[in-house]
This record gives sequence, structure tokens and C-alpha cells, in this order.
Amino acid sequence: MPHEHADEKLIIANCSGFYGDRFTAMKEMVEDGEIHVLTGDYLAELTMALLFKARRKDPSLGYAGTFLKQMEEVMGTCLERGIRVVTNAGGLNPRGLCAALEKMASALGLSPVIACIEGDDLMPNLAGLQKSGESFCHLDRGTPLSEGGVFPITANAYLGGWGIAEALGQGADIVIGGRLADASLVSGPCAWHFGWKRDNWDALAGAVAAGHVIECGTQATGGNYSHFEEVPSWTKVGFPLAVMERDGSSVITKHKGTGGLVSVGTVTAQLLYEIESPAYLNPDVTARFDTLHITDDGKDRVRLSGCKGSSPPATAKVCINTIGGYRNTVSVLLTGLDPDAKARIVEEMLFDGPEGQKRFASVETQLLKSAHPCPRCMEEAMNLLRITVRDPDEKKVGRAFTAKVVELALSSIPGFNLTAPPAPAVPEIIHWPALIHKGNLCEAVHIHNTTILVDPVEGNSAGALPPDTPGDEAPATGATVTLPMGHLFATRSGDKGGNANLGVWASTPEAFHFLQATLTPARLKELLPDLAPFAVDRWSLPNLNAVNFYIRGLLGDGVAASSRIDAQAKTLGEYLRCQPMEVPKALGDGLR
Repeated sequence: MPHEHADEKLIIANCSGFYGDRFTAMKEMVEDGEIHVLTGDYLAELTMALLFKARRKDPSLGYAGTFLKQMEEVMGTCLERGIRVVTNAGGLNPRGLCAALEKMASALGLSPVIACIEGDDLMPNLAGLQKSGESFCHLDRGTPLSEGGVFPITANAYLGGWGIAEALGQGADIVIGGRLADASLVSGPCAWHFGWKRDNWDALAGAVAAGHVIECGTQATGGNYSHFEEVPSWTKVGFPLAVMERDGSSVITKHKGTGGLVSVGTVTAQLLYEIESPAYLNPDVTARFDTLHITDDGKDRVRLSGCKGSSPPATAKVCINTIGGYRNTVSVLLTGLDPDAKARIVEEMLFDGPEGQKRFASVETQLLKSAHPCPRCMEEAMNLLRITVRDPDEKKVGRAFTAKVVELALSSIPGFNLTAPPAPAVPEIIHWPALIHKGNLCEAVHIHNTTILVDPVEGNSAGALPPDTPGDEAPATGATVTLPMGHLFATRSGDKGGNANLGVWASTPEAFHFLQATLTPARLKELLPDLAPFAVDRWSLPNLNAVNFYIRGLLGDGVAASSRIDAQAKTLGEYLRCQPMEVPKALGDGLR
């Protein structure tokens, strides 16, 4: 049943963008201003693997422990003020977190109504689902899970917001779930509060857009923002608020007196974060980010409106983490002259013997040349050689490999040195993205000693929109000037499993038209040559003055298996912004 004050605005605050975010944020959001719903997003693809390790050591764990400690400080205040709490901090063990909360509440003399949402964890029936026809094909490679040569350790389907709405409608003060889709932490409370129906597509799409903006915490309020010089204060950067309206429109803001910045720029950047096509797929709705209007609504206030929605896909996304073997990486400093020759000698000595590199399943080397041609301090003379070995046999890439590295200390290149002591082999956690038919999910809300089943939202969405088909690059005409791209454009980049996204946006329509005509996938590969081996798609979002690139395979098997220094592609945008580009002089003259 909808909230009794369904016509009133709903203020939703997010206090966590990841497991490990600022501990004091929950208390700050509760005490520093008015809120109605407190949310926290604690999960990422890698987090599920980390929680698996914790639960393997102690079966009572497997949830985000910091959430429990944070709630100890604010539970009484939330109950007193009627603030509902909704989170996916349950991770792999929502019931365990609920039990721990109930124990803590009892010790505090409190009696909250706690609801537990389950049904995302597919591991108990993974084999049965495969036998019944769910192949869990890898979304990027098309390989069925049974043929992948990997060992699943977690498998969680993304659930939508209707279980949250049901729990709140049943009187829950605190709603604990596992792999609840990030944006559903906003759409679920909105559906409950405003009494939305399941096919109120536009309203749901607006809530999903707002949820996507605030889900990563301070990334919407100045964090990780290209134009960081616009941020007036970095002291106690405020976490974001979404002031939701009945039609799904919202105002993104933050508590007064906090640091950071909420602007059209910071919100645009976050909307472009970790997306593929502008048709953003949520379990409950397909939100069209290319229809969204973003307008300035005053100091630290940005209005989102007009987002169109349609039915969701008939399938739900599944995050499967698997163990595919073991990995070890060593980093050797190559100082001074002849780095290529020095790297060759290190590799020859490290992999000598009849089998050489073939004794490992794979060997990957990266020579990162960053030395200054005329260094003025020792660090400016250094390059980095990274060598990563992988193999199903832990012993091969463990002590046997690192001992060989240590043996080179006095017998190889001049200045041989490692950046850190040799480390043991680590399990290679491979991300395996897949789909499951929604009819094979069984979402359940446990509340008041009863269980309520939640039917999934049936859908027929075609999914992602086709990418742009830009022609040849349109060269700049008339008088031109060469500038770093970052002088004209802002970026936001991130990981999507083994892929990466790179959103680029302009501050003016004129700059956007140049961007759209000029920065094609082919041109992107020219500017960033290390992207050349990968397929790159592009989508335009004229309403945001933006284009979004999707680089397929850049991160291999995901963050936990990638050997890249930046395994989450967080720096990809800033890498692009430092590249010089010839632009019309009129655009350059318009810079601040």
C-alpha cells in the first residue's frame, strides 16, 4: 500500500557508494538535514567475491560489516524520525545481517521492523538451473558456463525495486537485501511512497535515473570530477540527496554546509558513469537517458525531468564470480638508459630453461616507459616492467616463480630493483556476466515471520540501442588551434565487467557538435593507441551534450583478474583529456 502522504516529495539520501566508503557518512546524512529514506549501496562485482572469502572463514558473515556498525549510531534516530533504511548490504547473507541487526537493536532497547529480501543468490540451485535450460552464456563471449573451464563461487541475479516496495508497504523500518540493483534502492521506495503501478514506465525511469546519479555517493557531488577546480571545498564533501516527485522528476542536491558541488556538470558526469547504451536496463524498467533533461535549479541543486521509460528486458542480469586459476605479478624498476634491452634481459633470465614461458598457462609483460629524457631526480629516471604469470597450478606461480625473481637480484641488469617484495599467488577471480529468464527467479520478502513472494516484472524490451554509425572524422574547418582535449571536454570512465565505458561531454552545444562529428571510435583509437586491439562502440546523447564509448574486452575478465594498473578504467577519461586535438579557434577562444 502507498504511503499515506503520497503527494508529498520523498527525500532519499545515499550514504555509501561502495563497501569501504566514508564511515561517518550515514550519521551525517541522518543528522545534518531532513531525509525520509536512507539508502546505502555497498556492492560491486568484486565485492561479492570478497564477501565469499569472509563467509568461507565464518558462515555467519558474508555481509557488509560496516553497515552494522554504522546503524548502531543512527538506528534510534531513524526510528524516532520515521526514516526508512534500504540497502543491499546483505551481500551474500541478508538473513545473517538481519539477525545481527535484531541482536544489536535488542541491546539498544529498540524494536525496528526488519525485512529481508532474498532470491538473488542462485548458487544453491545453479546446477539445477543449468539442467533446466539456463546456459548462463558469457554476455561478451557467448560461451556457456559449463564450457568455460571455471569454478563458480558466487552467482547473484540483480533484483528490482518491487520487493523493496512490498517490504515498506508491510511496515518495514529497515529493508535488507543482497544483490538489489543499485538504482532500485531509489525506485523501490518511490514506487511505495507514490503508489506507482508496475507499468508507470516514465515515473520509474525517472527514479532509476536519480538512483543512478546518487548510487555512487560523492561522485555526484564533486568527486572524481574532471573540472575539479569548480569544487569550492573538499572538506567533508556532502553525500547526495534525491528529492523525488510523484512523476519521477527529481532534484539532486546535498545537505547545506557540506563540501563538494552539485552542478549540471557533476550530475552529467555521473549519468555517464558505467553505462553502455542510452537505454539503461533495470530489472523493472528501461530508462532512456537520451530523453532526460538536466537543468540548474539553484545553488547545489540540479533538476532531472522528462526521462522516458519502457518495459524492461525479459531476462535479469546475473553476476557470476568464478575461480579460473592463480596469478602472480612482479614489477621491476628499469632505471636510466636502454629500458628495452634491460627488459629483454630480465625476461630471458626469468624464463630460461627448456619450456620457457610455455610452462605457464599465460605470461603477460608490460613495459611502461615513463622516464624523463633529462631526469632531475632519481624517480624521473625510472621505467616499470610488469610481468604477470597465470596457471591452474598455484605452486607454479607461487614461491617457485617469486624465488626465481629474487635470484636475479645480483646477477642481472644494473639497478635491478622490485617495487615491492615478492607476493604469494592469488586466486584469479573471473567475472562471468550472464542472463537468466525472470520466470526462473524466486524473489521473497521475509517480514513479520511471514514470507511474501514477489513476481518479477515481465518485459519485452529489445535491450541496448544500436550504436552510432559515424562516418569519417569531420576535420576542423577555418582557423584552428591545438589544445588538450580536457580544455574543452569533461569525461567519466569506469568498468563494466571486462569492458570499460568512457563518457565525454561538452559544456556547450557548439562544442558538442564538434565532439560528435570529430571523436569517432576510429579517432579515439588514434588518440589512445592502446585501445586499437579492442572493439569500440559509440552512442550519442545530445540532451547531455555527450557521447559514450564502450570498449569491449579492455579489462579482460574483470577487475579481480585484470593485470592492468588501473583495473577499473577509472583513469581512462583523464588519459583522453590530456591528448592534444586540433579544434576550431572559436571554441578555443570561448574557454574560461
